[in-house]
Amino acid sequence: MKINRIRQNVLPLVTAMIWGTAFVAQSVGAEYMGPFTFNTARAVIAFFFLLGLCGLRALWRRGRGEAPAGSRRDLILGGLCCGAALSVASFFQQKGLETTTPGKAGFITALYIVLVPLAGLVLGKKVPRALWLGVALAVGGLYCLCVSEELSVTGGDLYVLACAFCFTAQILVVDHFTNKVDGVALSCVQFLVMAVLSAAGTLTETPPPLELLPKYLGPVLYVGVFSSGVAYTLQILAQKDSNPAVVSLLMSMESLFAAIAGALILGTRMTGREYLGCALMLAAVVLAQLPYPLGRKTAGGAFGDGQEV
Repeated sequence: MKINRIRQNVLPLVTAMIWGTAFVAQSVGAEYMGPFTFNTARAVIAFFFLLGLCGLRALWRRGRGEAPAGSRRDLILGGLCCGAALSVASFFQQKGLETTTPGKAGFITALYIVLVPLAGLVLGKKVPRALWLGVALAVGGLYCLCVSEELSVTGGDLYVLACAFCFTAQILVVDHFTNKVDGVALSCVQFLVMAVLSAAGTLTETPPPLELLPKYLGPVLYVGVFSSGVAYTLQILAQKDSNPAVVSLLMSMESLFAAIAGALILGTRMTGREYLGCALMLAAVVLAQLPYPLGRKTAGGAFGDGQEV
């Protein structure tokens, strides 16, 4: 039980740390290639990375005499659903980054922390009041951290808002399948589906210039291996037996990690407003760890159907 608790809390934070540094890489990629081309490249890299990992896990299980987890049917169906949702979400996000700033994109994308528990209400699941307070604090913290310019709505912002809804769908689909199949295998099939769907869209885009390959190869590799292959797999493993609303709140810490990384690596100075945002985000995470029925599933489902706190 203690190991599960650590997994449910540490893995989303590691995921957030990786994602927090990926927005800049995605923004650089948007300067040289279209969204379909970029997402095809990242998905292909992630797929082969995870395929190798699945092969190693299969050898390890064979040596221990263990059977594969879950049915092939659930794995294929889960991979198709997760891959489709992730493909659309990633396209909208990458398209939005062409005309909006990484900071605003990070804030709008992270609005899934509100959409996930709202979706739970639509599905008839009750959400503890303490979690809603944590969500409110997190949204306030995200705004302070990410939105420094005048709050105006552009076409890119609308694309990223659509991406937040699609990421919400992906989180909920992962929640449905993560207890049925192996998490690494699910992530592998997810990126295979994303690679195929995104590759179809590349027919409408101009290929990136090969002479500029050294400039965009690094960002593509980082997003493909770490942000996609590693982080999305950790997300799936973290959601096993977890409340998706709590996991999504923890993953929204990517904005805090992005701000800290900028201060430590790039030498940027954080303003008082950004420090306030960090404090609000940390308070939200502390609330998510209180001994309420927030971090585990109950007999009623992912969100719990019991009394609200």
